[in-house]
Amino acid sequence: MYVMRRADKADVPAMTNLIRSRAAWMIRHGLAGGDDWEQPERARSIAEQAADGRTAVWALIDEIDRGLAGFTTLSPETPDWGWTDTERAAPALVLANTFTDPDRRSERTGSLLAWWALGHAARTGREWVRRACTSEALMRHYRDAQHFDVVRSVNRRGMLTYLLAREAEVMAGLPVLTSADSAPDRLRYSWPLNPVIPITYGPA
Repeated sequence: MYVMRRADKADVPAMTNLIRSRAAWMIRHGLAGGDDWEQPERARSIAEQAADGRTAVWALIDEIDRGLAGFTTLSPETPDWGWTDTERAAPALVLANTFTDPDRRSERTGSLLAWWALGHAARTGREWVRRACTSEALMRHYRDAQHFDVVRSVNRRGMLTYLLAREAEVMAGLPVLTSADSAPDRLRYSWPLNPVIPITYGPA
């Protein structure tokens, strides 16, 4: 069983280590992006979003060993690039900066994070969960394993970027609880999440 809770300053060291572990795994497997994320300063700059007071970072915690299994950021504001005005008008949560512990791949923690987000969105009055990525392999994973629909692809800063979405829903039997300390009415979001740190999309 896992617990999702809001991450904070105390989680930054563990989140930094998790990003670098994922980056090392990517490098070993010849995947793009690992060299950047493996750098200590870069990894910590992403992790420190949990401490900036504005970014909604959620941590997936193993209920047994209390270890950090992964984390993701959520925003209630759909970016204006790539999405139509009609799409942006529909209430949604946007998944970004998702990282998971590569040693827990068999537990499908990336999918658990995404599926929890579907339920969290539904419980907080949103209709959709959206995400984006620049990796075709990652797009196929989100589409085929997590059942997100590919809405379209766009050119974003010179890179082909895939936009994906799935309708919000509470998935029965999901082994992930939400911490009572992270009740939805206590959350405050702002967009952009952090103007200093470019929004990136990590592997599931």
